[in-house]
Amino acid sequence: MILPILYSYRRCPYAMRARMALKYAGIAIEIREISLRDKPAHLLQVSPKGTVPVLVLPDGTVLEQSLDIMHWALQQRDIDGWLLADREQTQQLIAENDTSFKHALDRYKYAIRFPEQSMEDYRSQGEVFLAKLEQRLTQASFLMGEQVNMADIAIFPFIRQFSAVDTDWFESMPYIRLKAWLSLMVESGLFNSIMGKYPVYLDAVN
Repeated sequence: MILPILYSYRRCPYAMRARMALKYAGIAIEIREISLRDKPAHLLQVSPKGTVPVLVLPDGTVLEQSLDIMHWALQQRDIDGWLLADREQTQQLIAENDTSFKHALDRYKYAIRFPEQSMEDYRSQGEVFLAKLEQRLTQASFLMGEQVNMADIAIFPFIRQFSAVDTDWFESMPYIRLKAWLSLMVESGLFNSIMGKYPVYLDAVN
């Protein structure tokens, strides 16, 4: 049986959300962990952009975006109804995460590379989204209601990354519901099941 091939990087939040969706959907895959400094030739052949995740299906179809991989996985199997929440609101929230919040996150995390503003300024820009999530979580246990849905899985790896830049600062802030939600997601069996370490894939082994 030929399995779908997922090119991945363990710590990449985009790859995390793709792996979680595939795992949740019960889809067996071959994970190929890449080295950012020595990307496999086959990855660059099927996806010249060279970023992960990339899913190569047995029929040759290539999915190059994490959200496309998530949607494909959930279309195969979605036993808890991750796709049942308000689609427009889910898409809008994920889009804000992937654009303005990700922009602020990158600059906050690597502030030395972006001297135009201070680390604190970039953090404040990211806090706009944190405050929005905190408000949503005062109304329900998860971002779109009382059960996990696609928005939670797509967004939390980035909030995890933001919180890790300065953990003392994050823990001191009054994002009570957001911190509880993040802890729940990080400690979940699903998340921990996709964070195992894999040897770096090298073309030479084939």
